Amino acid sequence: MLKSISFLLLIFFFTMNVNAQDLSKHQWKDRLILIITEEKTEKFQQQITELQKHQQGLKERKLVVYKILPEKYSTGFQEENWKSSTELYGKYKVKNSDFRVMLIGLDGGEKLEQTEVLSIEKLFNTIDSMPMRQAEMRKNR
Repeated sequence: MLKSISFLLLIFFFTMNVNAQDLSKHQWKDRLILIITEEKTEKFQQQITELQKHQQGLKERKLVVYKILPEKYSTGFQEENWKSSTELYGKYKVKNSDFRVMLIGLDGGEKLEQTEVLSIEKLFNTIDSMPMRQAEMRKNR
């Protein structure tokens, strides 16, 4: 009986972890932009449009875009690659706001957060002033 319960618990936790999205896989490889919203609002659409216009700049800065809604998330700009999950929304949703955008650095730390649309200028200036980005730019000259 105890073995059966242990086995069922093991299966349950394994299944939960398979569906959970772990952002730490990006650490030291990618910077992340998290766009967290309750629904596809006007701010959400404006933020996506602002980022889409500058995809080369995003690529140069090793940025991966996460779109996060209460029941699902997706990376990039494609509309069809949504995955079911409530974990990211639960972790990054801020109270008293239906929209939040965050920048997570290569080290996994939060570098910028706001509840208004983030301009590409502010985003790129924030990243370009970071020591690791400065080193990347010197290396790529």
